[in-house]
This record gives sequence, structure tokens and C-alpha cells, in this order.
Amino acid sequence: MSAQAATVLPYRPPRARNDATAFLGLLLFLGSWAMMFSALFFAYGVVRAHAGSWPPEGTPRLPLLLPGLNTLVIGASSLVLQRALASARAGRTAQVRPAVMGATALGLVFLAAQGLLWSRLWSEGLRIDGGPYPSVFWALTVFHALHVLVGLGGLAYLASRSAGYGPARHLALRLWTGFWHFVGAVWLVLYLAVFVI
Repeated sequence: MSAQAATVLPYRPPRARNDATAFLGLLLFLGSWAMMFSALFFAYGVVRAHAGSWPPEGTPRLPLLLPGLNTLVIGASSLVLQRALASARAGRTAQVRPAVMGATALGLVFLAAQGLLWSRLWSEGLRIDGGPYPSVFWALTVFHALHVLVGLGGLAYLASRSAGYGPARHLALRLWTGFWHFVGAVWLVLYLAVFVI
């Protein structure tokens, strides 16, 4: 047997290779967005470290309860979507669509609660042009909400195609689940850094 014959790799179907390539693309995409959010959190840290007091005097304090509940909502949404993926992999196709719809509904609740929080803080005087403190708050929370909106678009796409997901075909569900987990993880860091600490 020649050395060349001994190094022949086992055959992988084209779909498996395409799936692996798509998943690698998702990881690279999320890595780039993780760097973007890291830069925003770093800027937030620098601004906060150079501030005399945080939050500045006369600035409305950020609430803990509503954003804390929102953290539970987006976490639950992530778990429900993971259940949809597990159902597709196990061949329980009838359970995929309800789980995707449940994750979507929880994502909408998250955005509605964000809107309520923003409205309350705006009416209390936390305006974008009010200095570094509110500017950082609005930049981080609105930028995150835009990612939630993108994720909700992806979830709507998944819901419309959920009948086709099963053990052999669930790449789109896998990729959007990864994106949704990322959005949830970023919110957890944002909640801890901006609202709690």
C-alpha cells in the first residue's frame, strides 16, 4: 500500500461539508460581532473609569427589576429555541414549529419591555444628548435591540419553514439558534455591566 493511499480521508457527503462550512461562517460572523460589542463595552469602561461619579448627579438611576425580568425572558427564549433544535435533531418534527413560535413570542416580549424601559427613562430625562452616561446607555441598548430585531426576522423565517426540519435537514435552525444564543449572552453581559455593577 502506498503512502498516498494510506492518507485518503473518509468520504463525507457534500451536505456535511456544506453544513460545516456554514457553521464555521457563523462562528466567524459572531466573532466579528463579539469584537464590536467588546469595543463598545471597553469604551463604556473607559468612560465610567474617568467619570467622577457614576451615574452622574441628577441623572435618573437605571432600574434593576424590568431589565432583570427581561434577562429571564431572553434566556427562556434561548432555551425554547434550543428545544426546537433538539426536537429537529431527534425527528420530533411536530414540536419544532411551536418551539420556534414560542421563542419568537418571548423575543417580542423582550423588545416590548425594552420599549417600556426606554419610554420610562426618556420621560425621566435620560436623553441621548445628556452626556456620556446616557449616550453609552442608549448606544449599547439600542445596538443590542437591533440585533434582537435581526434575530426575530430569522425566527420568523424558521417558523415559515419549520415543517421541513428534521434529523437530516436543520442547518438554518442550527445557525439561527447560535445567533440567538449570542444575542442572549450579549444581553446578560450588558445587564450586568450597565444595570447591576
